[in-house]
Amino acid sequence: MSDLLAQIEEIEGAALGQVQASADLDALRDLEVATLGRKGSLTSVLRGLKDLSPDDRRAAGQRSNDLKRKLQEAIDRRRAALEEAEVQASLEKDRLDPTQPGPPRAYGHPHPILAMQRELAQLFESMGFTVMDGPEVETEYYNFEALNIPSWHPARDMQDTFWLKGGGVLRTHTSGMQIRAMQERGAPLRVVALGRVFRNEDQDASHEHTFHQIEGLVVDEGISVAHLKGVLDAMLQGVFGEPVTSRLRPSYFPFVEPGLELDFECRICKGKGCPTCKGTGWVEMCGCGMVHPNVLKAGGIDSERYTGFAFGLGIDRLTMMRYAVPDIRLFMSGDLRFLEQFHTG
Repeated sequence: MSDLLAQIEEIEGAALGQVQASADLDALRDLEVATLGRKGSLTSVLRGLKDLSPDDRRAAGQRSNDLKRKLQEAIDRRRAALEEAEVQASLEKDRLDPTQPGPPRAYGHPHPILAMQRELAQLFESMGFTVMDGPEVETEYYNFEALNIPSWHPARDMQDTFWLKGGGVLRTHTSGMQIRAMQERGAPLRVVALGRVFRNEDQDASHEHTFHQIEGLVVDEGISVAHLKGVLDAMLQGVFGEPVTSRLRPSYFPFVEPGLELDFECRICKGKGCPTCKGTGWVEMCGCGMVHPNVLKAGGIDSERYTGFAFGLGIDRLTMMRYAVPDIRLFMSGDLRFLEQFHTG
């Protein structure tokens, strides 16, 4: 009996001191298991009660129950104190000072192609052009036939088209706005149309299946190729902030006669040759020319009285040259690391 009580007294003295010395909840939990758990020190001592007489067993059992209750209460108090200390430490760590300024807010910015599109619109407005918009889902008539490209014409092979059920197309160019503008406004006329266009073609460093174009159209009396070259050179100077070397060369487009293409010196390699300009030193900027009489007729314009010029160019490619971007696919890659380079705000 005396040995059992001595063990209980020893456990009490050691355990109560350890409870107060527990530095954190994990240490306290380990102490509780080591003392009061199924294999704890107090539980092991109590297994010796079976060897005592009934009177001694009763006295020792009462003493052990008092100690168990006393230890549990001490553990609970210590646990509550440690939990409160953790809460206070967390509050102190995350304390908010309402007098301090908040974190800066991140603002978005226009996509570089959208920014270029807006800049071009302002540039042409400054030259007296009216900016127009049009449908991306176009009819076969406006996308091809009214532009002197009937169904049997081999020029249709030049544009790989996304055809839709019911005969519509995703517009392959913004040129359909030429006809709409002439029909709505008549002559004289000075308009540009900007927007997204679609081609079912392979992608590479300078070609995408979805890209952006600007279409320009001027119709008036006495319009010539000289006017066309002057407007395009003014546009290039406005975009790049300095005169740009350019050239006109003959080409073929069904909706202009004569047909021309305007190239300008590659801004990436400075005319030395690179993958973007396919080693030529020149970048094809746009197809252009004098509006074909059949197109003027489709727009309701008297081709005996009026002449006009038209041009269409890729805004994406122009943006590439502005910022020396080597691959057009980067613009639509969704890579924010690339797009953040154009954040000026």
